Amino acid sequence: MKTMEIPAGLNVMEDGKPFFFPGGKVGCLLIHGFTGTTSSMKPMGEYLADKGLTVLGPRLPGHGTDVRDMALHPRSEWIDTVETAFEEISSICESVFVSGLSMGGALTLFLGEKHPDKVTGLIPIDAAAPEVTKGLQKHALKLLPVLKHVVKVLPGPGNDLKDPNITETAYDSLSTESLYELVKLAAEVKGELNKIKSPIRIFVACNDHVVPTSNADYIFDHVSSTDKEVIWLDNCFHVATLDVDRGKIFRDSYAFIQKLTA
Repeated sequence: MKTMEIPAGLNVMEDGKPFFFPGGKVGCLLIHGFTGTTSSMKPMGEYLADKGLTVLGPRLPGHGTDVRDMALHPRSEWIDTVETAFEEISSICESVFVSGLSMGGALTLFLGEKHPDKVTGLIPIDAAAPEVTKGLQKHALKLLPVLKHVVKVLPGPGNDLKDPNITETAYDSLSTESLYELVKLAAEVKGELNKIKSPIRIFVACNDHVVPTSNADYIFDHVSSTDKEVIWLDNCFHVATLDVDRGKIFRDSYAFIQKLTA
């Protein structure tokens, strides 16, 4: 698989490497978030693999290496990676679900928009779309077209976790160039939500400190899916797939998958 390959000479941290669990004819593509690593989705992948699913978790370019690497990879490369991963898992599975955290949630929606007749179901988790941040930071994003040329790095959003015993493997900072790419990705996703027809379960943490919880209702209201539901999580923060409520996400996601493939 192309998405399992690591470019020659690139030093990728162990927690940032792509993962693949072979299983049955039902597959799930899992997409990590902005500044994060595949390790944020791997526990969910292991859970689903134990249930017999085939699971693929690609590494998004610019991630799992060094924050200086981020700016070298525009959103087109993130998109190409998830498109390739979707093709790969679709070639070996009869049904394919897509799930992602934060920016991974935005890319999950993107695939649902581009492949409305091929995606069996969508599971965005604290999706960074249509808005990528909240409060005063949301207004500061308007300065990015200029700011990215002056300030190259800002503090990152990683480790928004309620569980004090868990640490997310993520960059401590972010590339402003990459943040600008994320903002443009979110805008593109927002403009085509009505193209989504696949069944969808929208997970949202009530106490997300990174992206606005209003994203969930916006997605619900604008997709064309008839089978859709918002699932609120009351015992976790933004990195929900590693947090206290992760078990609920895993169980509810599997129940959703079972419902559509039984």
